[in-house]
Amino acid sequence: MRFVLLALLLASPADAADPALKAGAFAQDVTPKKFPISVNGGFTDRQATKANDPLHARALVLDDGKTAVALVVVDSCLIPRELMDAAKAKAAKATGIPATNMLISATHTHTAPTVTSAFGSDPDPDYVTFLTDGIATAITKAHAARVPAKVAFGSIDEPRELFNRRWKTKPGAMNLDPFGRTTDKVKMNPGHQNPNIVEQAGPVDPQVSVIAVRDAADKPLSLYANYGLHYVGDLPPLSADYFGVFGELIGPKLGAEKGSKFVGILSNGTSGDVNNVDFANPPKKTKPGERCRAVAEVVAIAAKKAEAGAMYSSTVSVAAAEEELEFKVRKPTAAEIERAKGIIAAAGGKPLTKADQVYARETVEIAKYPDTVKLKVQAMRIGDQAIVAIPCEVFAEIGLKIKKESPVKRTFVVSLANGYNGYLPTPAQHELGGYETWRARSSYLEVTASDRITATALKLLKAVK
Repeated sequence: MRFVLLALLLASPADAADPALKAGAFAQDVTPKKFPISVNGGFTDRQATKANDPLHARALVLDDGKTAVALVVVDSCLIPRELMDAAKAKAAKATGIPATNMLISATHTHTAPTVTSAFGSDPDPDYVTFLTDGIATAITKAHAARVPAKVAFGSIDEPRELFNRRWKTKPGAMNLDPFGRTTDKVKMNPGHQNPNIVEQAGPVDPQVSVIAVRDAADKPLSLYANYGLHYVGDLPPLSADYFGVFGELIGPKLGAEKGSKFVGILSNGTSGDVNNVDFANPPKKTKPGERCRAVAEVVAIAAKKAEAGAMYSSTVSVAAAEEELEFKVRKPTAAEIERAKGIIAAAGGKPLTKADQVYARETVEIAKYPDTVKLKVQAMRIGDQAIVAIPCEVFAEIGLKIKKESPVKRTFVVSLANGYNGYLPTPAQHELGGYETWRARSSYLEVTASDRITATALKLLKAVK
């Protein structure tokens, strides 16, 4: 059975003839107050004892006088739908913005507190509550800060920092997976200059897209950017990774005055199979944090170039639509569950650190999942810029397809948005196998899920157009 929820808020062409745009932005600190705290992003749990740099929920509210939307990016690895829905409900009550008009996404920094169970990490309930309130506060304060504004849209390619991390391997290469199989034809992060690798298994999306906002006096108010890079990861937890550095750098590049309330925001694009490591060449030696700053600088320069050629307008309309889909869960067989239980028992109560042990636990946990799960696909339009939001770690080729076939000229895709439902490979990438396809709480949707999600995204783009 298929359950569908469609929420569409569109002004009629006559009503939208001359909307008066208002915008507000706010960055709410969501750094935890107590330590140690569990950190998502690894096969085994890590405990952070301090914050190297602050974590934020960065919000931008755009209001055309009839319809308002909120765009929020949170320094977190994985955020479950339940947390986001709770934050939206609080913010909706405070602002009057419908929850369906809120797009909340995670940056996917691997050095932020755990808020959903994955691999060896489990959340602190107190931080879950704290983050929920922080996201709602960010939206509420951004809404309260609205002033007459103008907006511009731009994009530019910056491919130098992107590499597809999935590599096809030579015939006969033994790619052992944690389930005891050797059927994988690709290897994720295969090591530098691995003699068994042939070519990258997919593309990257090099586009840096921006929504730039200025107030009526032409002073920079906020910039919401999108780039398809998984993360950089050269700082210990807690850290906002290069997303936070971008937020620091972009304001001055756009001319924001020192001490202003400018909010720089970087969302994660379709980076499920993309990272910042060039495995075809020898590794580069860098100091901790050096790569984060270097990558953020490159992306910030690109964002500035994209903004520089853009035309600002105060007469734009906004719209939002979403649809709920239901998918089958890839469940383990009885034999696979028994194998997993045997591996866990053999560990004798010691921490599960080896790949087969980690995935044995994942097998037991995914067996407890319902047979189907629901997720939301969302589309927004701000002027002639469209945004698609998908609650997965989306492969780059899916984002490229949506951009190519979108009925709106300017379109970008935000991953890890409005929930978390694991990796989203294409059916062809599932055939190749590899880490992103291994069944776990990080990858469990049915093999053809990307086809329906892509089709739904394109349908919603037509609706908001």
